[in-house]
Amino acid sequence: MTLETPLLLSGAPGSPYTRKMLALLRYRHIPYRFFLSGHDTPKTLPTPKVQLLPTFYLKENGGEYQAAVDSSPLIRRFEAAFSGRSALPSDPVVEFIDYLIEDYADEWLTKAMFHYRWHYKPDIERAAAILPRWRAVTASEDDHLKMGKLFAERQISRLYVVGSNETTAPVIEASYLRFLDCMKAILEKQPFVMGKRPGSSDFGLFGQLTQLTHFDPTPMEETLKRAPRVFAWVDIMEDLSGIEPAEGDWISRDAISGVLGSLLKEIGRVYAPALIANAKALAAGAEKVETEIDGRPWVQQPFPYQGKCLQWLREKHAALPPADRAAIDKLLAGSGCEALFAG
Repeated sequence: MTLETPLLLSGAPGSPYTRKMLALLRYRHIPYRFFLSGHDTPKTLPTPKVQLLPTFYLKENGGEYQAAVDSSPLIRRFEAAFSGRSALPSDPVVEFIDYLIEDYADEWLTKAMFHYRWHYKPDIERAAAILPRWRAVTASEDDHLKMGKLFAERQISRLYVVGSNETTAPVIEASYLRFLDCMKAILEKQPFVMGKRPGSSDFGLFGQLTQLTHFDPTPMEETLKRAPRVFAWVDIMEDLSGIEPAEGDWISRDAISGVLGSLLKEIGRVYAPALIANAKALAAGAEKVETEIDGRPWVQQPFPYQGKCLQWLREKHAALPPADRAAIDKLLAGSGCEALFAG
C-alpha cells in the first residue's frame, strides 16, 4: 500500500484527536498539509460518512481521495504505509498494553475533557469565546457572540453522549485527579508512557491533555496544582520530530507492573466497568446504562462505538499467541482490567 504525501487532513486546535494525530505525524516525519475545519478545507475533497475531527483525505496508489476518520485505526494504517520511527512497540505484550492505554485515553479520558469544558461556567465561557473564533477569526464581534452561544448550547446538550451529568460528575473528576497522580509517577521514572520513546498511548493521552491542561481553566488549575510535570510533558509532546528513537527505548514487559501498574489499576477501576456495563445495555437494547463505578452510581446513554471498542479489545486479546496472552493476563491480574476478558 502506498499513500500519497503530503497527507491531507482537516481539524481544529480544540479537537484532542486532531492534536493527537498532528503530533504523531510530526514525530514520524510524515509530510502533511493541515486545513482548519470549516475554514480552508478545499471543497473538492470528499465528505466523510461521519463528520469527525480530524478528517484525513487519503489517496492510495494514485487513486481518488477517500475521507477517513478514527485516529487509532489510522495510526495503524500509517504504520503499514510508512516505515521508521514506529509508534507501536515491537513486543506484542507491550503493544497490547499500549493499545489498552490509548483506548482508555480516547474513550474515558475524553469524558473528563468534555465534562470540564461544558460543566463549569469559566470553562464554558472560554470555550464559547475561543472555539468559534478559530473557525472564523475575521467575523464580526456580534457574529462571534452568536456563534459562541449556539455552539455552547449545542455542546452542553450533547454531554449525555459522553456520560457527563450531575450523577457522574464526581466519578469523572475523581478519576482525572487520580490519573494525574499516575501520570506524574510514570514521568518520574521515564519520559514517555511507553519508555524512552512514545507509543500510540502517549499520543492518545497527549491529545486529551492538550485541552485539559492547556485550554480549559478548571482542569488546568487542577493540573498545575497537582502535577506540573504533566503540564510540562504536554508541551514536550507537541513536536517530537527531533528525537531519535532506538529499539531498546521501549519499556520492557518486565517493567510494566512497576511503572504502569497504578495506571492500569485506574483503567480497571473506571474504564473497564464502564465498557462492560455499556456492552450489557447495548445487548439488552436498554435505553440507559446504569451501573456503579468507583463505588458511586453511573448513568448514561448507551454508546454503540464503545461497544465496538470492547469487542476490538477482546479480539486483539484472543488473537495473541498463547504465551503472550498468558503474560498479558498475569500483568492485568488484580488491576480490574482482567474483567474485560473474563468469560
